[in-house]
Amino acid sequence: MARTNAPKLDKARLLTLLAENPGATKRDLARLTNLKGSDRILLKRLLKELEAEGVIDGKSKRGFTKHGELPDVTLLEISGVDSDGELLATPLNWDSSEEPPTIYVTPPKEGKALAAGARVLARLEKRGDSYEAKVIRRLEAEAGPERILGVLRETEHGFRVMPVNRKERGEYVLDKRDARDARHNELVQCEPTGQKAVGFPKVRVVERIGSMDSPRTISLIAIHAHGIPTAFPQSVLDEAKAAQPITPKGRKDLRDIPLVTIDPEDARDHDDAVWAGPEGDGWAVLVAIADVAHYVTPGSALDKEALKRGNSTYFPDRVVPMLPEELSADLCSLKEGVDRPCLAVRMVFDAHGRKTGHAFMRGVMRSAARLTYAKAQAAFDGNPDPSLNATVKKTLADLWTAYKTLIIAREKRSPLDLDLPERRIVLGEDGKVASIAYRERLESMKLIEECMVLANVAAAESLEASKTPLIYRIHDTPSKEKLFAFSDFLRTLNINFAKGQVVQPGTFNRILAGAKGTVHEAVMNDVVLRSQAQAIYDPGNIGHFGLNLAKYAHFTSPIRRYADLIVHRALIRGLNLGGDDGLTDREIKHLPEIAQTISMTERRAMMAERDSTDRYVAAYMQAHLGAVFEARITGVTKFALFVRLKESGAEGLLPARNLGTEFFRHDERRQAMIGDRTGTSYGMGDIVTVKLVEAAPVTGGLRFELAEGGVSGGSSGRPGRAPSKPHRGKPQRRFKAKKR
Repeated sequence: MARTNAPKLDKARLLTLLAENPGATKRDLARLTNLKGSDRILLKRLLKELEAEGVIDGKSKRGFTKHGELPDVTLLEISGVDSDGELLATPLNWDSSEEPPTIYVTPPKEGKALAAGARVLARLEKRGDSYEAKVIRRLEAEAGPERILGVLRETEHGFRVMPVNRKERGEYVLDKRDARDARHNELVQCEPTGQKAVGFPKVRVVERIGSMDSPRTISLIAIHAHGIPTAFPQSVLDEAKAAQPITPKGRKDLRDIPLVTIDPEDARDHDDAVWAGPEGDGWAVLVAIADVAHYVTPGSALDKEALKRGNSTYFPDRVVPMLPEELSADLCSLKEGVDRPCLAVRMVFDAHGRKTGHAFMRGVMRSAARLTYAKAQAAFDGNPDPSLNATVKKTLADLWTAYKTLIIAREKRSPLDLDLPERRIVLGEDGKVASIAYRERLESMKLIEECMVLANVAAAESLEASKTPLIYRIHDTPSKEKLFAFSDFLRTLNINFAKGQVVQPGTFNRILAGAKGTVHEAVMNDVVLRSQAQAIYDPGNIGHFGLNLAKYAHFTSPIRRYADLIVHRALIRGLNLGGDDGLTDREIKHLPEIAQTISMTERRAMMAERDSTDRYVAAYMQAHLGAVFEARITGVTKFALFVRLKESGAEGLLPARNLGTEFFRHDERRQAMIGDRTGTSYGMGDIVTVKLVEAAPVTGGLRFELAEGGVSGGSSGRPGRAPSKPHRGKPQRRFKAKKR
């Protein structure tokens, strides 16, 4: 603490000392002012007067603080991160009606990362109008009870809460007074009371979410279970409503170029447009992307909320957008016939699809047509929709010819070529699932994907050339452990795959090509996918293994991904594209934290979307209990087989106890269950006939029984495999069914 020798003491001097030494005690203040004996009576009187006037706070056991300031050691609760990726916290004991000061938390060097809601004891240092906090100790036990999301059931034995998490096998009880008027079959959020009744933990309802009788509640389960923010703060809505259309001044005028948007039929936003035309012996391709950076500026309320969400999350019945509707569905959406700001890249390719140059520009565009993949594909196939004018037809024809040139270079690059069908859930007017089917894979989709990939590469190249920091989209090579497991599986199919070899995407492509058209085609795509690392965001570049690219960054979807917004800002800064909305020094400093945050929010969204899909599928399959289906085995564990239905792609569990009257042993290397007595095997990729015996929309689980299938005598039915000998030794114990 700072020390002074001046004996004179008044209120102004005391306030100055408390500002410099928050949390100082009476003894500290007496020492700082060199007060002794009866002179301390003056100090005591002045402190009482300041406290009575509300100027200082003396309630803290740790000492006095100037009103609106915090003691040097205090309890904090982590509240999230700011637009620069810095960890933020709020004081737990804040009695003032004013907003608490901003507190930046230095992330701990050891232990798990601090998440929103975590509580810590921290030492504070004043930094202007804000504080910097260094964690002294985590207070995990003081972070409050963990909440349970479940469905309320009113039974003859009283109220029960059935958790929606598949991993929780038990149930909870609650008294009627703790139900907060929630009714039977209602989705509720509860917290434990610390007590038990009839052997079950007791809970109390803290939030009523909606009735499970409503199909729309299915998505709410995933939203609440994964903590996805849904309501925008008023400050964010106010900024969005205040946004205005742009003027062309200072921008490259691209309105005479007939750019078109090509999206899925159910697309909720349109952030990319394309055009192509002949140039020399090759082609020029223009990719224009919505200029979200113009509206969402660094440090704004919109920016902070966008970082908090990280990305939009899509469900069959709704979208939880990264940006408010005023921007995502209007001012930033490239609507047909409307002027919109854009960040565009013009790329030139030779006759072999090799890029010879590119240039970025900040422009204004006007979409010539809003097209679906199906409508674009019809034009490519020579059956254009009669409603399309001649200009749009020519743009589509040029795009198709340019694409056929681009794929020459793509095939030479040989990115990982997985064929992974995507399920599409169609809802009826009542909100219930009308149908589930695989989306048709059209060449028009591949055209847009290739244009977007090339634009993303150009963004990374330009930023590296201008020495501007950025966030890359990186994808590491498969780990040795995954490659060893992949090699073991291939050996069961008599396919050689040397362990320890240096793999390239083409290595996997050759294996996939060999399986194409065989009974192993579908499972081979699954196994190759599982052998891959997960793509993430990072300011350090290691390349993108799956795409076989040395430089790659996300640039093409700033309406729904914060990573793309960061890349846009970097381009504005690095290429001097005008305005004061480029990447800031503060953002550059915190790129690692931002990358970590948006990698986390991306995983959160993926899990929520998958869980929601599983629950919709389970709700749909309830009407088919007892029905028999053809299925393929997609996973093998000690306790069960995982199967995927051929027609709908619905996935569920086939417990080991339902495989027959004998004991089955799990062969991890062969990824199969082997009958101990007969040698009958059930392995990855095998076709079985199953009967649906349970469908649980609450958890999204499906359970099947074996109706027919398996291969006797140890042969899997796969070409070239010799029958295996029956296993000896300790038999496989029966495992209780466990939901995936």
